[in-house]
Amino acid sequence: MKTKLLLMLVVLGLASISFATLKMEKQPDQTKTELKNTKNSVLRHVVLFKFNEEASAEQLKSIEEAFGALQGKIPQILDFEWGLNNSPEGLDKGFTHCFFVSFKNEEDRAIYLPHPDHKEFVSLIGPSVDDVLVVDYWTN
Repeated sequence: MKTKLLLMLVVLGLASISFATLKMEKQPDQTKTELKNTKNSVLRHVVLFKFNEEASAEQLKSIEEAFGALQGKIPQILDFEWGLNNSPEGLDKGFTHCFFVSFKNEEDRAIYLPHPDHKEFVSLIGPSVDDVLVVDYWTN
C-alpha cells in the first residue's frame, strides 16, 4: 500500500515537472497548445480516481468529504466540485470519481500541490486508489 502511495506521489510530481519543463522548452516554431490565462478564465485541476475493489463505501465517503474539506483549509482554492461517473458510453476505464479544483493562477496551484493538507489527503487515499489521472487546463 505504501508503495502505491509513493508511486502516486512520484507520478504526480513528475507530471508537474514535465509540464513545467515542456512549457519552458517549447520551441518558437511549435504549435501553441496551451491557452493563456485571460480575464475570465480559471485554471482547472481535474483529478479522476479509480478505486480498488477493497475500498468500502465508508472509505469512499471519507475520501469525498476529505477532498471537499481542502477548500476550507487551503485558501488558494478558488472553487471545488466533484461528481460520480454517469456516462453511458462505457469508456471510463474504471474511473468513478471526478474532482475539479479551480485556481486563479498557476502560482496558487503551485502552493496547493505541496501544501501539507493536500499531502495529508494524498496519504489518506493511497490505500484505496488503484489509479489516478490528473489534467490541468485553462478555461476558455
